[in-house]
Amino acid sequence: MQLLVCRTCSPDGGFVDVARQALPDLEVRGVECMSGCTRAQTVAFRSPGKVAYLFGKITEANFEELRTFARLYDASEDGTFADARVLGDLRTRAIARIPG
Repeated sequence: MQLLVCRTCSPDGGFVDVARQALPDLEVRGVECMSGCTRAQTVAFRSPGKVAYLFGKITEANFEELRTFARLYDASEDGTFADARVLGDLRTRAIARIPG
């Protein structure tokens, strides 16, 4: 599983480093613009054969929800969830769900 973090949202790339420190169990990778500019800071989760998710307006306050999402996403066979309410506030920050 990868957590892709937009470097364009954080021009100095600082958010990528913060995410790496806060989420050490994930493969965090900085990438160029993911076109979520109106809802920066954007991040995406992806894993082979699973639905990918793009979230926006992410702050350090959302790291616990990102940890929860990562755990549930990893446990899901195809990356989907029967009930998105378990994602808390993170579900309101979803920009896109992209088929695997």
